[in-house]
This record gives sequence, C-alpha cells and structure tokens, in this order.
Amino acid sequence: MSLAPLQGITDYYFRNAFQTHFKGLDEVYTPFLRLDKKKTLKSSQIKDILPENNSKIRVIPQILTNSVQDFIYLSNYLADLGYEEINWNLGCPFPMVAKRQMGSGLLPYPEKIEHILEQVVNTIPIKLSIKMRLGYENEEEIYKILPLLDKFSLTEIIIHARIGKQMYKGNANPDAFEKCINLTKHQLSYNGDIISLESFQQLNKRFETINSWMIGRSAISNPFLIEEIKKGETCNKSQKIERFSDFHSDLYEQFSNTLSGSGHILSKMTHLWEYFSQSFSNSRKVYKAIKKSNSIRKFEEKIHHIFNKEDWIA
Repeated sequence: MSLAPLQGITDYYFRNAFQTHFKGLDEVYTPFLRLDKKKTLKSSQIKDILPENNSKIRVIPQILTNSVQDFIYLSNYLADLGYEEINWNLGCPFPMVAKRQMGSGLLPYPEKIEHILEQVVNTIPIKLSIKMRLGYENEEEIYKILPLLDKFSLTEIIIHARIGKQMYKGNANPDAFEKCINLTKHQLSYNGDIISLESFQQLNKRFETINSWMIGRSAISNPFLIEEIKKGETCNKSQKIERFSDFHSDLYEQFSNTLSGSGHILSKMTHLWEYFSQSFSNSRKVYKAIKKSNSIRKFEEKIHHIFNKEDWIA
C-alpha cells in the first residue's frame, strides 16, 4: 500500500509525521522532481529527497520530464543518493504541465514515450516504475501504450483510473482499468477513488490479481484509511481525534520551526486543511474557519475549537 504524491502536501515533513502516527503504509512517492531552465533542482526539492530526511519509510522519488538527457541526469543523481528506484510521472493532469507534453500530456504520443524509454532503460543505474493515467483525452490512449511497454524492464505500472482532462473530477473508471490487466505483462497497481474500507474491499474482490494499491487524497483527508484497510476493520473512533491531534501538532510544530513567517505557516496549514476538514462534521464550516484565520493566534483558537467541538466522521 503506497501513498500517492501530492504537490505541496506530501513533502518529507508530512511523510515522516504520517509514518510516525499511522500504520499500514509500505512506501511513499515524492512529489515530482523537475529540472528548471538552468538544469538544476530547487533547494526545497533537494532537501525533500536527502536520505537523512527520508529514513522512516521506503521512499521512491518521482521525476517529471520528456527529455532523455534530463531523465538520465535525474536517474544518476538519485542513484548517487542511494535510491534504488525512481518513478516516471505520466499522470500529472495540470494544463501547464500537460500542454508541454509532460505528465498525462505525453500519453497521446506513444511513439515519444517508447523513444524515451528506448534511450534510458538500459542506460540508467536504477530501477524504474511508471505512474500514468488512462490517457489524456480518452482511455484508448493507454490501450495503445501498454503493449509497447512490455519490452521494457519496469518494476510496476501504477494506473490512476481517470483521464488527464478529468483532473480530479468525476469518477474513476475501474472498467477501463480492468481492460488494462490483459494488455500488459507488467505488475499493475490501482489508484483512484479508494475512499473507504468498503470501497477498497469491493475493488480488491473485483481485481483478484492486483496486489498493489495506491491512495492519495483520501489518505490525506482520512489518515486512518490505510491502517483500516490493512487491518480489515475500522479504527477505534474514540481514539481518532486524539491520534489525529497528535499528528497535526507534530506537523504544525515542524512547519512553525522551519518555515519563514506566519504567512507561510498559515498558507501551508490551510492547504492541508482543505483535505483534513473533510473528515470532520460541518466540513465546509471547518475549512472556512481555517481559511479566515489571518494570524497564528486565530488559527490556534480555531484548531482548539475544532478538536473539542467537531466530530470525526471518517
């Protein structure tokens, strides 16, 4: 069971705190690494992948590129840091990425994907997996790509069962994922709309040959979800607020000690509460209260109120 990467959310502070306070997670993927115009990584990206910041759980760095040269450079860089595997992002749906034929925007061009892999797979000193969507425009795109991937050595292919143009809207398409199973020799991992123990159990029963699963947004809003899936039962509800509060305090303390200025801290916490609020009663009211907190004092007052007055409903 793996945690999907979310830009601005699942940095090493989050990954380490999550692993400290919750159980069941086997591995995590970093938010994508991408070289800038000067062919360098941002200092924040470098810090996020340093081995000393990632010792609590198996971490697989993810890269975003459509350049053979950048692909090889990043692979060597990460191998030198001691990583054994990287993941190629063919799933990012954001238009600013997709229009540059990166992420899911590369999926309509199977010949380009094949060309890149032909140049890198036998060159890089590190194992490779791929995370992709069903396509950018439609599901037919993945049906053309999967057979092409069979000639390459890949540890697995993670499929988010949506198309890129959906972004994160609408429903995942498990029917299309099911068709993918017979189109490749590679191990597949399922990602998309695993929102509860019940939804996982239904998918697990349907896809009997799949033993690798990835969860993203739902595990952020409800950090107990992966633990409940592994146990096959829901966690003790009376302990959830207390455990989540400890997790939240850990995150808040780390951000308070490392981020520069109250505005940066509040922005970071507000982004997290876009997800956290979904597990509380009156979720819209909860998130609105957090968004309106324009000082550290007001934020802390709102947090105290939420933890003491609102119910955990996830």
